[in-house]
Amino acid sequence: MSADNRNHAFYDLRKHGFLRVATSTPRTRTADVDYNVEGIISEARRAHDAGVDLVVYPELCISSYAIDDLHLQNAMLDAAEKGVAKIVAASAELAPCLLVGAPLRHNDRIYNCALAIAGGELLGVIPKSYLPNYREYYEKRWFAHGRSIQGKTITVAGSEVPFGTDLIFSADNLPGCKIFVEICEDYWSPTPPSTTGALAGATVIANLSASNITIGKSDERHLLARAQSSRAVCAYVYSASGHGESTTDLAWDGQGMTYELGDLLAESERFSLDAELSIADVDCERLVAERQRMQTFNDAAEAAGRPEDSFRTVTFSLASHAKDRGLIRPIRRFPFVPNRQNKLDEDCYEAFNIQVDGLMRRLEATHAKCMVIGVSGGLDSTHALIVAAKCCDRLGLPRSTIRGYTMPGFGTSDHTKSNAWKLMEALGITAEEIDIRPAATRMLEDMDHPFADGEPVYDVTFENVQAGLRTDYLFRLAGHYSGFVIGTGDLSELALGWCTYGVGDQMSHYAVNSGVPKTLIQYLIRWAVGTEQFDKATDKVLMSILDTEISPELVPADAKGEIQSTESIIGPYELNDFFLHHTIRWGQRPSKIAFLAWHAWKDAEAGLWPAGFPDDEKNAYTLATIAQWLEKFLRRFFAFSQFKRSAIPNGPKVSAGGALSPRGDWRAPSDAVADVWLAELSEGLPPL
Repeated sequence: MSADNRNHAFYDLRKHGFLRVATSTPRTRTADVDYNVEGIISEARRAHDAGVDLVVYPELCISSYAIDDLHLQNAMLDAAEKGVAKIVAASAELAPCLLVGAPLRHNDRIYNCALAIAGGELLGVIPKSYLPNYREYYEKRWFAHGRSIQGKTITVAGSEVPFGTDLIFSADNLPGCKIFVEICEDYWSPTPPSTTGALAGATVIANLSASNITIGKSDERHLLARAQSSRAVCAYVYSASGHGESTTDLAWDGQGMTYELGDLLAESERFSLDAELSIADVDCERLVAERQRMQTFNDAAEAAGRPEDSFRTVTFSLASHAKDRGLIRPIRRFPFVPNRQNKLDEDCYEAFNIQVDGLMRRLEATHAKCMVIGVSGGLDSTHALIVAAKCCDRLGLPRSTIRGYTMPGFGTSDHTKSNAWKLMEALGITAEEIDIRPAATRMLEDMDHPFADGEPVYDVTFENVQAGLRTDYLFRLAGHYSGFVIGTGDLSELALGWCTYGVGDQMSHYAVNSGVPKTLIQYLIRWAVGTEQFDKATDKVLMSILDTEISPELVPADAKGEIQSTESIIGPYELNDFFLHHTIRWGQRPSKIAFLAWHAWKDAEAGLWPAGFPDDEKNAYTLATIAQWLEKFLRRFFAFSQFKRSAIPNGPKVSAGGALSPRGDWRAPSDAVADVWLAELSEGLPPL
């Protein structure tokens, strides 16, 4: 790819709503202002070179935090103010906005303050609201609280600037980037100031903290940052003091971390002797979109008296950077698949049992005597069948309650048919076979279809006749045996419209897989094997099914023996599920989805894969390939498939990523067009 091409706006993370933030634990020395200032500036230069937009330093980093009564010494306070002036002057040549801490005098009081500095200017000063004065803390001995300071100004190093807890710093060249600052103990308050700041519109909350370290305190900080970023629908950037603070009675670990909507994006090394710079790209656009989607957030802002009306906005410009700064952010290749290694079994158990519990309740409610399911030997019917088997186990019913039917058609391979039988026998269900070819042939003859005259015409009609007959048989069998039909189609197929409408695999009495995308089904089957949910014979068949090419098997194999491949027609499911998640969960623009997908999938060696993911299935995709399949996804999702989703049967939502039921997450017109999304993708992509 040419250098000129990389200068295209597509590669600019800011175009996609990202703000590059960093937590910094600079080199410090107790009460040595000049040394501390040099450490702050040194880290600012390092952040500048890394393309950072915002750097958050620890509390009172200019003076040091643990200096006790030295905060009351005029020499120290004078030095701190001079230190501020040095940092402001140095910032003129540096790109990042800097948030530093210092003790400042105002109206015969001393305040523990955070200072916002950018482009050679002091933008504003924020006083600490809550001063700890218990156990090892004595801040009220030195400082005045700033809770009541709003609408004020303060003079620092000759500059009069806004002063108060009512300040939001808004970047005029990055919509959605609004920064609010709180200081250490504010974080532990039952009513942290950042809640009001978020309700006033701030999307990025910065916390300058000292916070000495004790056993378990790191976990507590994580808990608070995760909870606040989730509840306040924001990013939370936390930076604590480290090595260099006084250890007279306390110790310090220099913990820095960035959370966004409850997700940890980056964390610094704790107890490091070296300066630490922990960098992450925060998605301001995603935060704004989530607030727009979540009406409770607006209700809370209204209930709080519309703080946006009383807060002051300080506008500044983020410095320019090279367009291609990369993307420093964990991006899940499989956003629907559990990826927490320490919680993997728990997450998979939960996903699997959501389906099991939903099916149990439906079975109880309908008083059905059996469950009827078509078993093809493919992924979806396999997963639906093991869910049904576990349902029987949980309810104390014999697995023979399940009536499984394999229904070979014109494209059914011996391999999948064999796996279907092996699976049904291993699970001990009632198993039967109905060959649909005679009935399909008769229907095609009645329709005067060319295939009936021996012509190899394998069109949509040819495929739908088979899919429809299978479903027709299942419904009639359910009526005959006083049962109900378990749907096997998954969320990915609903998104793409890859199902036969009405009398076809789109319809059932209860669709247990309708909230589960293909990539999660693959992973849950692996989990079922790995955690021995069933016996060895069942596990062997499950692994064989996982290794089989995904195919509807409605068209006979070609002269080379190659079977019909679903993914060669509609695209890799791993990409389609990525597109789907970012479309329905976050409402992101197609060009941004392409940007995220490219960073997630361009290098198979980079980033994390789900635990246990097979090495030979770790794929990489070029931007051109991603764009090709994304365009097809947009056409199918927005302009083609909604009428099928508007009439889907009941089924449980499984993932927070969303489902497509018109009674749940997704409501859309069946006659919409995809032009808006296709145009945005075309306009946003570089020449490929």
